[in-house]
Amino acid sequence: MTDFNEQLRQRLPVANTRMVRAPQARPLDRVAEDRAAILAVPPPPPVGFNSQIRLPRDYYVRVFGNNYSVDPVAIGRMVDVQADLTRVTVRLSGMIIATHQRAMESAATITDPEHVTAAKALRVRFQTPTPADTSESLKRDLADYDTAFDVSFDPDTEVA
Repeated sequence: MTDFNEQLRQRLPVANTRMVRAPQARPLDRVAEDRAAILAVPPPPPVGFNSQIRLPRDYYVRVFGNNYSVDPVAIGRMVDVQADLTRVTVRLSGMIIATHQRAMESAATITDPEHVTAAKALRVRFQTPTPADTSESLKRDLADYDTAFDVSFDPDTEVA
């Protein structure tokens, strides 16, 4: 390789000053034109996985054949899932709600213990009935409607 580089270093000064028949110019004279015609390098292609899904009731997202747990407060909401070669990240409205080291095997289930604890607390809260507030009732007395519409069901009262 060093021999090739040495030969190229010796040959380029001679080759760049010779007149080339087809363009009728020396390569050295055409460098500025070539540089002006060069296009910008395009941005690198996106790498990884991007998706938006509604988080199911089991609070796991499936990425590349593996299941990753997500904070269960996002159940039923749209979440953004991003994965690259090393990490899987789940965001809810731009805020990170789960991040895991990416598993390279398939059919693996990766669970964060905090997500399990949060799911258990939500399950208990959901299954525990809340007592109704008896101070203000939304039930109305039907006689209020009779009075409002001037209706009487008393047999002694005549209807006009």
